[in-house]
Amino acid sequence: MATATPVALTVPDVMAALQLSRSKVYDLIRSKTLPSFLVGRSRRIAADDLTAYITNQTRNTN
Repeated sequence: MATATPVALTVPDVMAALQLSRSKVYDLIRSKTLPSFLVGRSRRIAADDLTAYITNQTRNTN
């Protein structure tokens, strides 16, 4: 049975995916470059927003 792709990622998930530090991920969130939302006191990033961020960064470097 295949596992479902998460709809929302934690900051550590994003850190691992982008190979960035915690402070850099929070910098991206604070600057509104990477949208996020709260679930209680936990910060989450929509998987689609992470994909859009990566796509945007890829387009900007080419």
